[in-house]
Amino acid sequence: MTITASEIQFIQTWGILSSQWGINRTMAQIHALLLMEKGNLSTDEIMEKLNISRGNANMNIRDLMIWGLVQKVHIAGERMEFYKAEKDIHKVAVAIARERIKRELEPVIISLKELKGFTFKEDEESSHYLKLLNDIDEFATMVHKIMTIFVQSDKNWFYKKVLNYFK
Repeated sequence: MTITASEIQFIQTWGILSSQWGINRTMAQIHALLLMEKGNLSTDEIMEKLNISRGNANMNIRDLMIWGLVQKVHIAGERMEFYKAEKDIHKVAVAIARERIKRELEPVIISLKELKGFTFKEDEESSHYLKLLNDIDEFATMVHKIMTIFVQSDKNWFYKKVLNYFK
């Protein structure tokens, strides 16, 4: 099966956008390819369609599985491994949010707590710095709570809450 110009553009765009949410370009291109695929793809098919090495394909497929974006599919009688992407975009967004919480927000919150634990002079400069740390901590904690609500919520409940907010 050949890839159309539109599909190539989608794969490239998904790869570029991915860097904004913490996934490398090749990982996102594999994800885009599997999202578009109605069935399952083998590592060899992924390598051929994206013109990537086996090591690159295997490493990025493994990472996609860790993120919860791709699953391994066992096909009776086949020796090759096949993969499929989660097609429900809400579930994809939840998986990405869960990983971003773990990889980005939680380390920031932990670091801020450690920084705020230092002893500071009681002067204007230290007061300004502590206010900055508190403001960042407050914001990061709020974003963490919001993202956690999103990750733990049912799709219909979440969308209903968001839509009610804009009424």
